[in-house]
Amino acid sequence: MSNTTTKKSSLWQQYKLPILLLGGIAIGSIIGVVSPSLGQTLKPVGQIFLNLMFTIVVPLVFVSIASAVGSMANMKRLGKILGSTIFSFLATGIIAGVCVLVWVNLFSPSAGTNIQIGTSEMGEMQSVSDMIVGSLTVDDFSGLLSKSNMLPLIIFAILFGFCVSACGGDESPVGKLLANLNDIIMKFVGLIMNIAPIGLGAYFANLVAEYGPEIIGDYGRSMAVYYPLCLLYVVVFFPLYALFAGGALGVKRMLKYIFTPAVTAFATQSSAATLPVNKETCDKIGVPKDVSDLVLPMGCTMHMDGSVLSSITKIAFLFGVFNMPFTGASTYAMAIVVAILSAFVLSGAPGGGLVGEMLIVSMFGFPAEAFPLIATLGFLFDPAATCLNASGDTIASMMVARMVEGKDWLVNAVKAKGNAA
Repeated sequence: MSNTTTKKSSLWQQYKLPILLLGGIAIGSIIGVVSPSLGQTLKPVGQIFLNLMFTIVVPLVFVSIASAVGSMANMKRLGKILGSTIFSFLATGIIAGVCVLVWVNLFSPSAGTNIQIGTSEMGEMQSVSDMIVGSLTVDDFSGLLSKSNMLPLIIFAILFGFCVSACGGDESPVGKLLANLNDIIMKFVGLIMNIAPIGLGAYFANLVAEYGPEIIGDYGRSMAVYYPLCLLYVVVFFPLYALFAGGALGVKRMLKYIFTPAVTAFATQSSAATLPVNKETCDKIGVPKDVSDLVLPMGCTMHMDGSVLSSITKIAFLFGVFNMPFTGASTYAMAIVVAILSAFVLSGAPGGGLVGEMLIVSMFGFPAEAFPLIATLGFLFDPAATCLNASGDTIASMMVARMVEGKDWLVNAVKAKGNAA
């Protein structure tokens, strides 16, 4: 009896947060269905929680990266982490692209759709050079203080960290300050997560109350194609990535801790809001701190497997709506390239996919009327896409740790933490 009680207590402690988060979301969804007016009334509560998460993102990204780079005496290790990170992002993105191409050829997302094409205007598309400059830099320091400029912030933090390392590293006054700030920020994240079940419940109550009816109708077929694909990708490839990262122990650790960031990402529809949760998850799994401090902020903007799946599904959908054949190696290659490019320019905030959707319409030469079609799909796909994007950041951190530390990194990390395998 005592052992049973202890086991139940252990399971509760292990899965307490995801259970509470799912409970909050379920209750909020029921409120949104049963009483839409009450659901919309609860919107400020959910928005307060999201605002708290968004507020901490910019200092978290800057401090974690600057501290990790600044305290790294071995610049060769830093280069290996950055190189492994980019490689893992591109590799998983290409794998996701190939998977969705096979899937949409088996199950057309536009079959049975009877959408009337209206008229709308699409904003002028940026040139490639302007997009690159705008994605990598800002024209004023204040621009770095926005979560919409994550890549410029990451680049600035890396360069700042280099300078800290050259001026004394973690033993310098600034290095010690960054380390202390990092601890303070993570403590702040812990405080925010205490109200997460209430905040996410209120957010979802409003979401269901406001947009629930829109998921039924002409777009239902696309959702019926996309959501099972996301589930299949999670079930098949997440364990394979974790197996590569840490063997059977890697799969076990991934399954033990991945639910909290996955649920948070699904509910908030924001990789940025999930970043603090991913940090805690990587620490629990045993990912080296200097690895997670670099991979997670970069992944927040650049690691978008779910968005790759989403983008190609949208492309196939538009081909069907406009009665164009979605076939040929060149078309498929173009779809993968555009999907990865559109994923890389997404921001961590909800709705950031609009830039990527404009890129899709422009690159494939669809008429402007195509934009509102896939913008609507983007809203419907966003919860699952963000769930894959953000929870995949944790798994990418595990993969990078394997490439940097060697195949026994996780065993050593678990032993060092004193955790049972």
